[in-house]
Amino acid sequence: MITPTLKQLRYLVALHDQMHFGRAAESCHVTQSTLSSGIAELETLLDADLVERTRRALWFTPLGEDVVKKARKILREVDELVDLTQAASEPLSGTIRIGIIPTIAPFLLPQAMPQLRIAYPKLKLQFREQLSDILCHELLSGELDIILYALPYRCGDVHEEPLFQDPFLAAYPPDHTPLPDMISTEDLDGETLLLLEEGHCLRDHALAACSLPGVDPSRSILGTSLHTLVQMVESGMGMTLIPQMALDGGILNGTHVRTVPLSGDAPARTIGLVWRKNSARQSDYLLLADMLRSWHQKRNQ
Repeated sequence: MITPTLKQLRYLVALHDQMHFGRAAESCHVTQSTLSSGIAELETLLDADLVERTRRALWFTPLGEDVVKKARKILREVDELVDLTQAASEPLSGTIRIGIIPTIAPFLLPQAMPQLRIAYPKLKLQFREQLSDILCHELLSGELDIILYALPYRCGDVHEEPLFQDPFLAAYPPDHTPLPDMISTEDLDGETLLLLEEGHCLRDHALAACSLPGVDPSRSILGTSLHTLVQMVESGMGMTLIPQMALDGGILNGTHVRTVPLSGDAPARTIGLVWRKNSARQSDYLLLADMLRSWHQKRNQ
């Protein structure tokens, strides 16, 4: 029996991801004619139409969709087979594809990654910055190996490894008076609260951590990023909640925004590393988790 090649399956999955022959070929580092021929050969081999084509569009047949799902699983297992042998030869070497959310990436990567590169020079990290929902989809489909985001988050059949707590602080405009040394979460109830748009897990974690799940939308203003929220606070539009990681990363540099700690048990988000259960590189990911914990502890000494 003649069976499909891994290359043909990769071509098919790339076309499904891009829904465009030119972009799919580019992602596979081949010419468009090579990719088209590979998929045509696959269809001939399987004696099935997987992709319908017109001059302006393409779409996958119902059978094509099923084949793509199987192909993703096969390719992921092959990649894990390679990872297993690589991890056995030398810890934290080779390539790890890591997804990271926008409220962590610009504050953790510039400071933690240089130390990791020094400790493990043969490790190559490929980063993808995106919202949690998209990262979870890409993790489960095999496009990513691990995710760094805030817990908890419903991501499916994954292992969640908590790393450290990232406390929230209240951030106020420069002219906000009086400003106490510490503020309770109950005092936030009367404020105009600036929040990230729906889809950012920081929004939900901040509200939950500060016991504000029922915040009044009419008194909330939405921003697209933490940096945008800071500029909105600077201009006097309201106050917001900023994670300590962002403050340590210099998000308030060049502004006159003032922060106040929250009283009681400090509300915080939990930063965690997430990977597929039973991953062949679990030992590597646990080692990476220990490295990030160590970095955080040293930073806060």
